[in-house]
Amino acid sequence: MKIVLIGLQGSGKSTQGNLLRQKLGVPYLASGDIFRKMAMEESTSGKYVRETLAAGQLVPDDKTISIVEEYLTKPEYEGGYILDGFPRTLVQAQAFKEMIDKVFYIRVSDAEAWKRLKLRLAKQKRADDSPEAIKRRIALFHKMTEPLLDYYRAKQLLIEINGEQTIDKIHQDIIFKIKHG
Repeated sequence: MKIVLIGLQGSGKSTQGNLLRQKLGVPYLASGDIFRKMAMEESTSGKYVRETLAAGQLVPDDKTISIVEEYLTKPEYEGGYILDGFPRTLVQAQAFKEMIDKVFYIRVSDAEAWKRLKLRLAKQKRADDSPEAIKRRIALFHKMTEPLLDYYRAKQLLIEINGEQTIDKIHQDIIFKIKHG
């Protein structure tokens, strides 16, 4: 099973990705986690990624595609995966060579995303979670990622899930759609 999760920052993609990993037994790969690990490195690419994330910007398509595709060559991804945060742009989706079984769009309003992210800010501090960076990423989602919805809808892969329900209800809805289309 090869699944892509799309949604605003704060929509619950990582929560659902981890629940799906446990339920389906396939690895969960969040591009944000890859980039945060890289940002901790004291290398030229680590510094570049760190500055890009801190500014609330996206890592350019060509770099993102090569990094994620390289990760997916690892043996643990041969039987499938759950991707979170990739593809994030139409260019990435069109260039991505892997077949995808289902794309789940966890839909939440900007207001709901902000509410959740404020709670996360209070609990844990990440370098890419400043209010300014969050505001830029929400705007980038609408500009760069929303076109993916029509792209995957046209391919009959997109499934919209109401992300403003409880975690359990969202998970149940996703599992139902995996089993019953």
